Parts: sequence; C-alpha cells; structure tokens
Amino acid sequence: MVISQKISGSLIGFFSNLVKTHGGINLAQGIPGFQPPKELIEILSKTICEDFHQYAPGLGNLKLRNEILKMYQEVNAETSLFVTNGATEAISLIYTYLNNKLKSKLNVLAFSPAYESYIHLPKIFGNNFYSVSTKTNSYFDKDELLKSISQNKIKLIFLASPGNPYGKILTKDEFDFLINICNTNKIFLIIDAVYKDLYLTEGKPYYPTDKISEYIFYVNSFSKKFSITGWRIGYFFCHNSHVEQISYIHDYIGLSSPAPFQEALARYLEAGNTQNYIDEIKNVIFDNMAFAENLLNANNFNCLPTDGGYFIWAKLPANFNDGLQFGLDLYEKHQTAIIPGQHFGEEWKQYIRINIAREKEEFDKGIKNIIKFVQNS
Repeated sequence: MVISQKISGSLIGFFSNLVKTHGGINLAQGIPGFQPPKELIEILSKTICEDFHQYAPGLGNLKLRNEILKMYQEVNAETSLFVTNGATEAISLIYTYLNNKLKSKLNVLAFSPAYESYIHLPKIFGNNFYSVSTKTNSYFDKDELLKSISQNKIKLIFLASPGNPYGKILTKDEFDFLINICNTNKIFLIIDAVYKDLYLTEGKPYYPTDKISEYIFYVNSFSKKFSITGWRIGYFFCHNSHVEQISYIHDYIGLSSPAPFQEALARYLEAGNTQNYIDEIKNVIFDNMAFAENLLNANNFNCLPTDGGYFIWAKLPANFNDGLQFGLDLYEKHQTAIIPGQHFGEEWKQYIRINIAREKEEFDKGIKNIIKFVQNS
C-alpha cells in the first residue's frame, strides 16, 4: 500500500487514522488497549437505565465531586474543584481564562519534548511559545529555566508529570522550586497529572495539591487509569479567586461531561475497589516497557529512562535521521504506527514515541515489526 494522504494537522491523528482506515497495529495514539474495569461497566449498565440523561451540574456530579475530594484530602478551603470534559477541556478552559485575564499578553513555556496541546494552544490564541529541554537525570536545569523565564517574560508554564512523550516525574524538591518561582514572580503553572497513578518508580510520586494558590492549577482525569478515554471525565483544582470567571467560560464552551458516566464513575469510586485494576494495567505497561527497551536498545535505539505514563521515548538508530519518514516507511512495510518525534518539537526529529499501554500480544508484534523494519533497511 502506498500512503497517498496529505499530512495535515496532528501527526497523532494522521498515524492513528491510517490504522483505523487501513488496519494494522496502533502504537501511535495515547489510547489504552485494555478494557475498563468490569465492575465499572456493570455499574454503568445499571446507571444508564436510571434517570441520568440530562445535563449534569456545571461543576460536576455532587457524588463524583465528593469522591474526588476524598482522594485529595490535603487541599485547603481556598481551593475549588471543576469536573470537565476530560483533561483536554480542563487545560483549554484554564488557558482561555488566563488569556482573557492577561489580555493576550501570555508568553508560554513548556518542557520539551512537549505534549501537543502545550504547543498548539498558544498558536491558536496567537501567543508566544517557548521551551526548555527536559533532562535525563533531572526534570529541568534550574539556571536554564530561570534564564528562559526572565528573557521571554514567561507568564504561564505547562508541566506534565509523568511527562508525555518523555515519562519523567518531578521530585518534591523540583516541584517546590518551581512553585516558589511561580508564586514569587506571579507566573501561572498548570500541573498536568493525567498519568499520576501510572508510575513505574518504586516510591509514590509527590504532587503539591496542598499548595494550590492563585497561580497554581492542578489537572487530572480518569481516562488513562481506568481506560475510559471516550468517557471524557476530567477535573481540575484552582484557587477560589478564579471560580466566577472560569465558571462563566465553562458554561458556554464545555457545560458538563456526560451525566450517566459521571454517576457510574462516582458509584465505582464509592465502592472503593479501584487499586487492583490500576495495579493490573501497571504490570502490563511495565512488562511491555521492559520487553521493548531490551529489543530496541539491542538494535541501536536509545530508549530514554521512563518514570511512568504510557510511552517509550526513543532515539532512532544512527542511520535514520527523520522520525516522520521512519514512521511512514514503517507503516508502509509493516502496518505498524508510531509517532514521529518532531510532533513534539522540531529538535526531536530523530526520535519516536511508542505507546506501551497495549495488550501484550499486539504490542509484542508491533515491536517486532519495528525491529524487522530496522534490520531490513
């Protein structure tokens, strides 16, 4: 098959649509290859027959909000909670609000390789985007970060922990340093924690949800940890001073995520048996990562160390210098889709992102196809 489609828009969408249209193995889009928890589906099948078919409250289903607050008992009385249409709406809602608040004078920084929304939201709103590189042994270089903040008059920082595509997790010291910088210099910080529960480190990562302030926002969702990306249920915490204006914007561009799904999720959380499912998918992800890294590194890839999340972030062998061409040729010959590194910044042209949150049989075949392609090129 010769790929004749014109590439436009998101490379994630392009490569995923190749598989959806022509078949193959999708190691591209960040969607889980797992079924949601059986208990959650059983609860939903009952809930859908009850009276939950109208708009949910704008701030979210009350029972679901209470269950979320139980997960974050350290948040203080000056903090408010919004339930949103996934973390994507949460991030774009906060961004829209801050853009209005600062009257478009919003210079934005993210750690590169940067998740696509961090790059494209500033483009959509006509703002300036800057990046500093994520480091291998730490998340960021403090001097490099401070220099970029000062030179570029940064007003907003995006931070994902674990990162996407590079699954680094901030330490407590790094979080404290960054929060202090933001509070002191009146810089807004959006903490994106959608992979929070899918950590692969020995110790549980630290998240500063007790330090929500006028400048600190915290975003999360249920999409990844329960394999329900299509349910579109996310949430965020913000300081009470933002609530009135964010509510106003939310009423007109988001309103509410689906009411039956919110109610079913609330009942599932209330039952309290969620950790077994999370542990099961973490085990699959960890095994997939180990399997893939061994094969890829043995065939001259360089897989950067991963603390958590869904992805392997790998530098291509020396005889490949273009992730996009690599991805096109790989799909052409072996119907296996990955994401080229340049989607996350042009400086990452020699890298690729591989989704490891897939069922083992499919994933193993996809990795073996990548190795076969490299060996025969």
